[in-house]
Amino acid sequence: MVTVIAVVAAKGGVGKSTIAANLGTALCQTGRAILSIDLDPQNALHLHLGGNPEDIHGLSRASVGGTPWRNACVRSVSGVYVLPFGQVNDTDLQTLERQIASDPNWLSNHLRSLNLNSDTVVILDTPPGSSEYLRQALGAADLVISVLLADAASYPTLPMIENMIQRYSGARPGRLGHVCIVNQVDAARLLSKDSVHLIQSALGDRVIGVVHEDQAVSESLARGRTVVEADPYSLGRKDLMQCADWILRRLKTRADAAL
Repeated sequence: MVTVIAVVAAKGGVGKSTIAANLGTALCQTGRAILSIDLDPQNALHLHLGGNPEDIHGLSRASVGGTPWRNACVRSVSGVYVLPFGQVNDTDLQTLERQIASDPNWLSNHLRSLNLNSDTVVILDTPPGSSEYLRQALGAADLVISVLLADAASYPTLPMIENMIQRYSGARPGRLGHVCIVNQVDAARLLSKDSVHLIQSALGDRVIGVVHEDQAVSESLARGRTVVEADPYSLGRKDLMQCADWILRRLKTRADAAL
């Protein structure tokens, strides 16, 4: 069965695309077929995976033009297949958003049209906050990962994103639930540590990872790579690999249960 993972956040600037790109790369390194799809009009995900900033192709242009999404997919150096959001003008963006708003199954139907192999993992990067893109992603996802920062502004947003996930996530059999990753944690700062404690107290074992602040992550992005590929000894990579390991264990548990 194709597994769909939605990476979401209540607010911007939390490193959501970074998490999505690195998890995709880490899972790809285990031999899994990975398709990373950018549902965020900021179109940043492909840059984390070595995309060309001047490339305008992607799902937005394909959807408005009525061409298959598969034609807009590219394979990154890491082996992850990427479907960027792409670039369209304001008129076409409004057309796309009307398409999405008028069809609750817009995303699910496009995913089905890709005819992906059953062991493929699809990772959806979504825009921050409430949007039709997010609602469609939550409806299609088997596993939802919310990303929070360890700061004073993120903890208060937790109820909002939790409510949205519960409201719009599907209830089909085999769903893997919703979990959280705390990003850019500075272990030397009391506020950062207190924030992690608060989030863990609220969510318990649904916090699947704490990713420490690490300059290697942003340096890798500057080179169009993920830190998982670019810096095998960095703390950020270690943290992200532990998150990927958690996902793999959940996938294995579900597969074993289906036998």
